[in-house]
Amino acid sequence: MKLTVIRRYMSSVRAIPRVKDFVDLCIIGAGPAGLTAAIKFKQLDKENKYRVVVLEKAGDLGSHTLSGMILEPRAMMELFPNFKQECLENKKENGVILDPVNGDEFKLLTANGSIPLPLTPGLTNKGKNYVGSLSTVVRWLGEKAEELGVELYTGVSVSDIIYNKNKDGVIGVATKDLGIDKNGKQKDSFERGLEFHSKQIVLAEGCHGSITKQILKKFNLRQGRGNQSYGLGLKEVWEVKPENFKKGMVAHTMGYPLSKDLYGGGFQYHFGENLVSVGLVIGLDYEDPYVSPYQEFQKLKHHPFYSNVLKDGKCIAYGARALNEGGIQAIPKLNFPGGVIIGASAGFMNVPKIKGTHTAMKSAMIAAESCYDEITKLPSFESVLEEKGEENVDISEEPLLNIESYENSLKRSWVYDELYEVRNIRPSFNTKAGLFGGMMYSGIDTLLLKGKAPWTFKFGHSDSSVTKPAKDFQPKNYPKPDGVLSFDILTSVSRTGTFHDDNEECHLRIGKDQDLDKFTDESFPVYKGIEERFCPAGVYEFVKDESSKYGVKFKINSQNCIHCKTCDIKSPNQKINWTVPEGGDGPKYTIT
Repeated sequence: MKLTVIRRYMSSVRAIPRVKDFVDLCIIGAGPAGLTAAIKFKQLDKENKYRVVVLEKAGDLGSHTLSGMILEPRAMMELFPNFKQECLENKKENGVILDPVNGDEFKLLTANGSIPLPLTPGLTNKGKNYVGSLSTVVRWLGEKAEELGVELYTGVSVSDIIYNKNKDGVIGVATKDLGIDKNGKQKDSFERGLEFHSKQIVLAEGCHGSITKQILKKFNLRQGRGNQSYGLGLKEVWEVKPENFKKGMVAHTMGYPLSKDLYGGGFQYHFGENLVSVGLVIGLDYEDPYVSPYQEFQKLKHHPFYSNVLKDGKCIAYGARALNEGGIQAIPKLNFPGGVIIGASAGFMNVPKIKGTHTAMKSAMIAAESCYDEITKLPSFESVLEEKGEENVDISEEPLLNIESYENSLKRSWVYDELYEVRNIRPSFNTKAGLFGGMMYSGIDTLLLKGKAPWTFKFGHSDSSVTKPAKDFQPKNYPKPDGVLSFDILTSVSRTGTFHDDNEECHLRIGKDQDLDKFTDESFPVYKGIEERFCPAGVYEFVKDESSKYGVKFKINSQNCIHCKTCDIKSPNQKINWTVPEGGDGPKYTIT
């Protein structure tokens, strides 16, 4: 079907009106931040007067949640003072997998050995924190939210923003139409999306969310703030032999297999019953287009520090996602007319700690308190609808809430203090001194300066723009997977449980017109197929095609996508736009 015909057809589909719903607080994303915001708001709403709705694109709670994960319980204890009794003492009943950390290791890896490093305060977890599965924690949070009257809707992808009449504020969001085939044509299963109009939209999509990205640009929320920088985290969960298992032990590594010009490190966490999470986080601000984060991760597992633990074990899960590394100097303005941004959508990751759940949850609590203070000055939508009738309710010309108090309150919180203290550590690795220079500065800043230096480093360029042409580098010959410790990428993808209908509109949009040949002409001669190397799920391929100008044809395997957002972040020409697929699509994580 020609593009002009598709556009004409889609215009006719959009002419079909959506059903509207009116809610007092609408939260996009049911991760730790989104659910925490909902719970905190309903804890304050003791009379249960206000409707709180959470929209989640995953088919089930937790199935799009991926983390290392070590939980610092500070925010959780504030939200649930009886957290240990309610959750941890009833783990078997509620399905939560969390264990106290009882041992820490920090090592610099060489090709075949390791050098112990002193533990930094951020990496000291023993006796304080918990290790386990964040996806199971999210499912538990969902149960607590529903007990308070929160309306949770899973399998719902939010694709559009509803602006007010003057287009200078947000009054709601719309969910993605279902049943559109890969040619943009309506299938028999077609369903028009829904509109949720709300007094306040809370963006909790996670790192580099598609709606958040539009809002940041629309309202210029990065003005006066630093560029965000990102990392890609790759993770596997293994069942290991009992003799190789040390319950509650966590280890972090730097060095091998990464070269000195790559920021990142590995981790090994023991939790549950003979379960070990192994993973690698690599900064996406690398220059060399021949780098493959996936292949670097596969190499990591062959190092004795990892292979001795994984030997004779079984890999049972895999996943990957982008994470924020820009620090507090890269957090955007947190409010806009009609909404606020919380959690990883804003970028509250503490990179030196390699933790972000506790800061994300605290930001959500502060946002919920600020939203409650302002929303409760207005009548609930339920009372307005009873008085006027739904057909007579229109908020497109009404004044919008722009909740400045949220960011002001956050700056007075422990989240701000914590992130400000470590603000210079991650960007200190982006100097000519590389790995060892960054390690030396980090030690000085952590132990002596304690974040009180009169300077603040920033990321001057985006991760996409720092990528250099392939002609400046040599191709990398990564070892072939052995099928025992290392695996080909499609085997790993099969362990994510990801699914997208083969006959649905591709959610990975290329330029303005989905012209793959044009994309090839612009990208391949310069970067020699970087897209198939930065993607950890085999979504992008340059397949041999002798009839094409460069001997290759660009192919998108969108059914493999695990929603990591790396393509949207790292693509040098910024022509890949990650948008939401149909609700329920994507990975099916269970113990990540």
